[in-house]
Amino acid sequence: MEWSFLFALWLGTPLWMWLVFFALVVALLAFDLGVLNKEDHEIEVAESLKLSGFYIGLGLLFGVAVWWLKGGEPAINYFTGFVVEKALAMDNVFVIAMIFSYFAVPRMYQHRVLFWGILGVIVLRAIMIGFGTALVTNFSWVLYVFAVFLIATGVKMLVVGDQEKPLSENILVRFMRRHLNVTDEHHGERFFIRQPHPKTGRLTLFVTPLFMALVMIEIADVIFAVDSVPAIFAITTDPFIVYTSNIFAILGLRVLYFALAAMIHRFEYLKVALSFVLIFIGAKIFAADLFGLDKIPPLVSLGVTFAILAGGVVYSLWKTSGEKLEEGHSR
Repeated sequence: MEWSFLFALWLGTPLWMWLVFFALVVALLAFDLGVLNKEDHEIEVAESLKLSGFYIGLGLLFGVAVWWLKGGEPAINYFTGFVVEKALAMDNVFVIAMIFSYFAVPRMYQHRVLFWGILGVIVLRAIMIGFGTALVTNFSWVLYVFAVFLIATGVKMLVVGDQEKPLSENILVRFMRRHLNVTDEHHGERFFIRQPHPKTGRLTLFVTPLFMALVMIEIADVIFAVDSVPAIFAITTDPFIVYTSNIFAILGLRVLYFALAAMIHRFEYLKVALSFVLIFIGAKIFAADLFGLDKIPPLVSLGVTFAILAGGVVYSLWKTSGEKLEEGHSR
C-alpha cells in the first residue's frame, strides 16, 4: 500500500500530523463523555482542577512534540498561542457563568452544555482560521489590520471596561423566545422535548432552556474568537500552530470552568492584563517594522505575554486575598 500521501503537505504541515491531532481530540472527547462523565453529576472544584491539570499537561506535551517535529520557533509560537488563547478564553468564563445563571442551568447539567459546545467550537474555529489563513496568504497587509484591531480592542477594554447588557435584552434570546416553542422549565439533560402545545393540544417539539444556553455559549465563543483568532495570527501564520494551540487551550478551559466559576471574583484585574496583552501583540508587528526587524523574536513574545498575564493573576489574587469562594461553589 502506498502511504506517501500521509507525508504530503496540507496547509504547510504533513497530513499525518493533522490526522494524529484530530484523532487525539476525538479520543479525548470520547474519554470525557464515555468514561469521566458517563453519568451527569456536579463537577466540584477539586475534580475540575485535577482534570484541568491533565488537559494543560497534555497541551504542553503536544507543544514538546511540535518542538521535536517542527523545530524550536514553531514550538515557541505554539506555547505563546496556547497561553494567549487560554487567557482570553478565561475571560469567556465570566460570560458563561452569566448565561448559566440567567437560564438557571443546574450544575449537574452544565458540563453537558459545555461538552456539546466544544464540538461547535472545533468546527467554528476551523472555519474562522481557514478564512484567516486564506486572507493572510493572499493579502499580507491583513496582518496590519489585525494589529490595529487588537490594539483598539485592548485600549477599549482598558477605557470602557465591562458594560454587558442583561441577557433578557439580548436580541438572540428574544428572537428564540418569540419564534421557537420554549419550555419554562428544564427537562433533565434534554435539549428538546415533545409535549402538548398549550393552545392546540397537539404534541409539538419544544426547546428547553438548556438548548438556549448552548446556543448563547456558541455565539459567545464566536464573539470571543474575533479577538483570539487575530491575536494568534499576529503571533504566527502557520495554520497548524494556530488551530492546535486554540483547540488545546479551549479543551482544557471547559473543564477548568467549574473551578474558575467559583473564583471569578478573585480575577478582578485579569481583564486589565488581557488588554495589555492584546496591545502588546498588536504593537509588536509595527515595532518589528520600526526597528527594521523581520519580526520580534518568538521567545521575547512568549516571555512578555507570560509576564503580563502572570502579573495580572498575582495582583488579582493579592488584592482579593481573604475573600471566600462564592456560596455553593466551595465544595
